[in-house]
Amino acid sequence: MRGGVIVNEGFIFEEETQLTVLKTSLFFAGDGFSVYDSKGQVVFRVDSYGPDARDKDEVVLMDASGNCLLTVRRKRPSLHHRWEGYLGERMEGQKPIFSVRRSSIIGRSSVAVDVYGNPGEEYQIDGSFPQRCCTIYDTSQNSSTSREVVAEIKRKVDASANVVLGKDVFALCLKPGFDGAFAMGLVLVLDQINGDYIDDGEEMDPTSDDIIKS
Repeated sequence: MRGGVIVNEGFIFEEETQLTVLKTSLFFAGDGFSVYDSKGQVVFRVDSYGPDARDKDEVVLMDASGNCLLTVRRKRPSLHHRWEGYLGERMEGQKPIFSVRRSSIIGRSSVAVDVYGNPGEEYQIDGSFPQRCCTIYDTSQNSSTSREVVAEIKRKVDASANVVLGKDVFALCLKPGFDGAFAMGLVLVLDQINGDYIDDGEEMDPTSDDIIKS
C-alpha cells in the first residue's frame, strides 16, 4: 500500500488506475474540473471555480454526488505559494490535514507536500504542470525507497487516432493504494499555483506552450 488514507478510503484503488481529468474554461461561473474513470463515470467534480466563486483562493473537491471531500485554500501571506488542505468543507478554526508549497520562490522548483498527523509522511512533485507532465513521489521516511512514484499527471492520447489531446484533458495515473482524492487535491493546488505565476507576473517554463510530439 502506498500512502494509505489521507482524504477518503473510498478512492483508494487496489490496481493501478488511470482517471481522465477534464478542465473547463475559467471565464464563466460554475467552471472547474470533471474527473472520469475508465467507464466514463464521474468520480470527482469541481464546479465552484469561476470568477463568481465565493473565494478565488479556496477550491472545493466533491464526489460525483456533490458531497464535499476536500477544501484547498491558499495561505496568506506566503512567499512560497503555500496551500493547505482541509477535510470536507472548511470551517473556521479547523486544522489542515496537509500543506503544499513551492520549494523555492526563485525560478522553477519542485513542490513539497507535508501531511499532518502522520510524522514523516511527505511527498514531492516534480515536472511541469502546464505541460501536463508531473510525477508525485512518496519521500516519507518510511518509504521503501527514497523516492517512490505514487501518481503521475500525463498528456492524454486518443488511441484511435494516435493524437495527443489538448491540455484541458489529461490523465491522472494512480498507483495501487494511493488516495485518489488526495491526488486530485494536489492537482487543484498545482493548477492554482500555475495560475499564480501568471497573476504575479512570474516567468513560466518557456516550453510550457509547446506541443508534445507523439
